[in-house]
Amino acid sequence: MNAINPFARPLYVMAKPAGAMCNMACTYCYYLEKKELYADDPKMVMSDSMLELYTKRYLEAQTMGIVNFTWHGGEALMRPLSFYKRAMELQQKYAGGREIMNCLQTNGTLLDDEWCRFLRDNNWLVGVSIDGPQEFHDEYRRNRGGRPSFLNVMKGIRLLQKHGVEWNAMAVINDYNADYPLEFYNFFKDLGCHYIQFTPIVERLKQGNRLASVREGGDLAPFSVTPEQWGNFLCTLFDEWIKEDVGKYYIQLFDATLANWAGVEPGVCTMAPQCGHAGVMEYNGDVYSCDHFVFPDYRLGNIRDTSFIEMMGSDRQLRFGASKRDSLPRQCRQCRWLFACNGECPKNRFAVTADGEPGLNYLCEGYRKFFGHVAPYMDFMKAELDAKRPPANVMNALHLIDGK
Repeated sequence: MNAINPFARPLYVMAKPAGAMCNMACTYCYYLEKKELYADDPKMVMSDSMLELYTKRYLEAQTMGIVNFTWHGGEALMRPLSFYKRAMELQQKYAGGREIMNCLQTNGTLLDDEWCRFLRDNNWLVGVSIDGPQEFHDEYRRNRGGRPSFLNVMKGIRLLQKHGVEWNAMAVINDYNADYPLEFYNFFKDLGCHYIQFTPIVERLKQGNRLASVREGGDLAPFSVTPEQWGNFLCTLFDEWIKEDVGKYYIQLFDATLANWAGVEPGVCTMAPQCGHAGVMEYNGDVYSCDHFVFPDYRLGNIRDTSFIEMMGSDRQLRFGASKRDSLPRQCRQCRWLFACNGECPKNRFAVTADGEPGLNYLCEGYRKFFGHVAPYMDFMKAELDAKRPPANVMNALHLIDGK
């Protein structure tokens, strides 16, 4: 490969220390079946030697003073606490003066006091997957025995709160809970969660009930949210949030929308003009273009043989990132809201445009409704940001816009 110049932005590769292993079996999970990629490996966990190699290579690839390690799954807590203590020892060994941050994504069911003390004492940020109130959460998020998981997740959240661990929520919006945005939002507020990520679930299934890649055809999975549901969910949620929660509760998609309105980096890859800067590494060192593209066609290599800079800066990965912009159909390129959504995630672009061109995002109708609905508020907030006025002015004027 050609040598790659150091990146002008952070290089980000999320790690899967337990691969696709999980104590849950959520109906809509896009990762459980990835274990079949490594069916010849019965253990499927990151070895101590791979942990050290990952840490060393990852830190060597960084050009920024702050380096973020993200541990994901499957279920990241399928690895013991000793694994993460060793990870921190290795981070300090190879940090070279850089500041290290750690983030952990979990379903929360395996948390206990010892885990939470470790997370608090070492300032780890924890993302907890929870799909709202019990009725909504338990519809699809069940354990391997088919039993509901809500009470166990809530036990984990209460432990995080008890020990003062910084945490946020990641909720999947599906065909079932999308019709109840206010109940959904108020649940998280009552829980005291101020940072929330709402992610629409859109998947297609091929023969054998397996997930279809973006290059394959398939039938829409029954748990997928519809474009109409997604648009209504976002609009209703925004109307509730804008009343009195600006600056108090942070919803990732709203923040990203305002960022695009203001012409700055949105902070979430799905809403950015290009992608490809956030890869994922499996337990054995295999690196893929994206967490949603862990298919053989998108394997970039292995860190035993190739550096992160070579893989993430390769022509292949750069083309992957640029194709998000370059493959947009004409309807998207001419859309007034292109700057706001940038075609969203490429994995969802399996619909066709009004004139029959492929590559339209399945959720397009919902996003168009949302952007049209929030435009007056976003225009005003952008003006306030441009004028560098205090947030209080934003709130006062937003209430006036809303007729209150």
